[in-house]
Amino acid sequence: MRKYIISLAAVILLFLASCNKYLNIVPDLAPTIDNAFALRSQAEKFLFTCYSYMPSHASLTGNPALLGGDELWLVPTSDNVPWKIARGNQRIVDSYVNYWQGTQGAKDLYEGIRQCNILIENIGRVPDMEQSEKDRWTAEAEFLKAYYNFYLVRMYGPIVLMKKNIPIDAGEDEVRLPQSPVDSCFSYIVQLLDDAANNLPDRISDEASELGRATKAIALSVKADVLVTAASPLYNGNKDYSGFVNSAGLALFNTTADPKKWERAKAACKEAIDFVQSVGYRLYYYKPSFSQYDLSEVTLTKMSIRGAVTEKWNPEIIWGNTNSMADQGGIQGSATPRGLDPAHLDNQGTRGSLAPPLKIANMFYTVNGLPIRDDKDWDYAGRFNLKIAGQQDKFNLKEGYTTAQINFNREPRYYADLGFDGGIWYGQGHYDDNGSDLFYLQAKQGQPASKIVESAYSTTGYWPKKLVNFQNIIGSGNTYTVQAYPWPVIRLADIYLLYAEAINEVDGPVADALNYVDTVRARAGVPSVEQAWTLHSRTPDKFKSKEGFREIIHQERLIELAFEGKRFWDLRRWKQAVSELNNPITGWDIDQASAEGYYRERTIFNQTFSTKDYLWPLNENVLLANYKLKQNPGW
Repeated sequence: MRKYIISLAAVILLFLASCNKYLNIVPDLAPTIDNAFALRSQAEKFLFTCYSYMPSHASLTGNPALLGGDELWLVPTSDNVPWKIARGNQRIVDSYVNYWQGTQGAKDLYEGIRQCNILIENIGRVPDMEQSEKDRWTAEAEFLKAYYNFYLVRMYGPIVLMKKNIPIDAGEDEVRLPQSPVDSCFSYIVQLLDDAANNLPDRISDEASELGRATKAIALSVKADVLVTAASPLYNGNKDYSGFVNSAGLALFNTTADPKKWERAKAACKEAIDFVQSVGYRLYYYKPSFSQYDLSEVTLTKMSIRGAVTEKWNPEIIWGNTNSMADQGGIQGSATPRGLDPAHLDNQGTRGSLAPPLKIANMFYTVNGLPIRDDKDWDYAGRFNLKIAGQQDKFNLKEGYTTAQINFNREPRYYADLGFDGGIWYGQGHYDDNGSDLFYLQAKQGQPASKIVESAYSTTGYWPKKLVNFQNIIGSGNTYTVQAYPWPVIRLADIYLLYAEAINEVDGPVADALNYVDTVRARAGVPSVEQAWTLHSRTPDKFKSKEGFREIIHQERLIELAFEGKRFWDLRRWKQAVSELNNPITGWDIDQASAEGYYRERTIFNQTFSTKDYLWPLNENVLLANYKLKQNPGW
């Protein structure tokens, strides 16, 4: 055994394995390491083991960003683990979605980091590999280490940095390590990403066998995300954590904002955008394959919005996680309403239990590209009044159907992203948007999409249509044929909006910042910021100040990236979760059969969120095993 193969004894003291377990495993470890790097074929298996610890982004149980906040709600009988966090039930004994140890729906990211370290330290031993390939695999392991550390920092703030595996002859003090300050954590993550980018392929060329593996495009995009996060208020000048120090007395958070962090973030975003565009990434625009249909511009725009997420490996997807597929048994089945196809009301493959609250529906712009409270030409006060959809609404609403005025005259993303009572649901085998057979939702009591099955309905009256591939087919019995797609961890629109945010923080609302926001809005069929605010806003100069444009960018991100697991982290890094997650979860009165009764806002749950909830607690047994660790404030 080489000196620096990690001992599981070290893992005990730091990450809670038992002494007996260590003694039982160590005799088998040496031949395992020797065999793992004896041949290229074996080393490749070890590389894929490093990838296997990737968080499950499409998992409703493993990704806290999907159900741990306020963006999606479930039926009251659900026992979903992240949803317990959303309801204020996080705990320090066996904490939920615990990526520090790999319990309660999470993977053990420290074990993933350990495996990456083993590969980095041993890949040079493999005899039947070219040096260039060894360099690439090392870079992939460095990238994975960086991402696993980033994931932990977003959850826990200051973490233990395992830069190398601990020697087998390490003393007790070397095994018990303290948390590092968040600035040190971010610096280390960026260093790993820079090192990895030098030896990663620009993008995947052998798509049949390598899609999903790390590339330079992915590494630079993650670096942009890391540095924007590091520059954001939660981590940059956060006075709430004043006095929070590690066992060595080092402050774990800086309490004075450093504007240079935004400058570094701006440069990283620009570098990422320039590079990914140079290797062919671009915003996705839908090109219909059903040539017999002359689709309307309304439908084409909505399909560009939906397809940017659900069309696998489209040119906007910089990083799709092939270890986490959006499929029938997971998020797509849960996002598709039961009763969507009236001919197959008994279909159990469509569960329809994911429910965006009414405040998420309120978040989307009007047809004029403005927040609904700010548009002087949109009737905010009358939004709950009833109205019958006319011929001019037919591509978004069922003609002749009575629904609430809140569903009229909204931006295309509202109709692309949300399913709701009276709303057209394009696709699922029906592709002529001028035809009379397009699916539309009927969600009032007794109607096909209503609460007929206790565990399979929307508790708010809305569904996240954006997550459902339009080519899925609802069949008889339990048959639901789904076009699965790798979860889009990073797409180009995300990086555009990060760049606009960084530009605004450094330079204010200059033309370049406006341009990147407007580019995203244009694909979504929304007027430019200047046009929208100048012509229709109650506050026409809002976009001209840094503070006003910051609010606009924030809302643009929340809309453009809705249901993709971004809102959860954005609200935290902006330090806006305390205000947003203390608003009640509301929806329509879904137990009512009449339109007058159904379209009344009702409170489903009163959320509570305090400053301590910005960071995960460390499990009590972690603290008992390592006295150098400090519990996060408030826990």
